[in-house]
Amino acid sequence: MAKLYFYYASMNAGKSSTLLQTAFNYGERGMNVMLWTAAIDDRLGFGAISSRIGLSSDAHRFHAATDMFEAVMRQHADTPLACLLIDEAQFLSREQVFQCARLADERDIPVLCYGLRTDFQAALFPGAAALLGIADALIELKAVCECGRKATMNLRVDARGQAVREGAQTEIGGEERYVALCRRHFMERLRSD
Repeated sequence: MAKLYFYYASMNAGKSSTLLQTAFNYGERGMNVMLWTAAIDDRLGFGAISSRIGLSSDAHRFHAATDMFEAVMRQHADTPLACLLIDEAQFLSREQVFQCARLADERDIPVLCYGLRTDFQAALFPGAAALLGIADALIELKAVCECGRKATMNLRVDARGQAVREGAQTEIGGEERYVALCRRHFMERLRSD
């Protein structure tokens, strides 16, 4: 029976590269996968999943109104899918997470979601909250803090590298906007910057 997986981590833990490696492994065995990423993230152009280590692949883009179940079933009718891989899964809506669960439960298509657990204020993203609640398997990928401990937090920084404490939950950016830190150093930076 297929499962709904949530691979979560802080920024720079290798979520996208792990997803792309998984897609490669399926493809190497002649199995079809469908890749998705959030339309909100357009840093690398339309329809791309890209990792910091140089891996990339075309992908479908989901919006708030995307019906994941219907979109995947249309593709599955044309080309049977062995797996569904979703990058930036924190941006899925609760409804979309439940649609992904239906794909696993009713259509026996494994769904592997990769994303952040929390934002720069240590609050759960809606998609992450739903996945943490209903996923069959929760797998934490590890990033490393500057001190060598496991990084679990995402510190948003301004152009001067100072901690940002307020703002919209979503602000697209990479290493120039976010620093992955352990909780201790995250809290220290919030108090001192």
